[in-house]
Amino acid sequence: MTPTLIKAPKTARAGEVIEISTTIAHPMDSGYKPGADGKLMPRNIVQNLSCHYLGELVFEAQFFPAIASNPFVSFHVRATRSGALLLHWRGDHGFSHTETVQLVVT
Repeated sequence: MTPTLIKAPKTARAGEVIEISTTIAHPMDSGYKPGADGKLMPRNIVQNLSCHYLGELVFEAQFFPAIASNPFVSFHVRATRSGALLLHWRGDHGFSHTETVQLVVT
């Protein structure tokens, strides 16, 4: 399991804009750095982060080799109804990780 940190409110008022922030533990090897043997280490990055709220895509980010290890992302979503925020990371070499956060809207 990949260590992730997600900061999101547990509750929100209907119509409120909430902040979601997340970081994922990942080396983000660019493919340009030599390893101990002097050969270039293979590229290994998270390519994409998407967030679905109540089944609808509300945020998506694409990453490229220049991003630092353990990428941190923050974005805003308008709370409309109680439900799940599904965050999904995809990357090189078949990397895939999903986390779900429940939001209660009052």
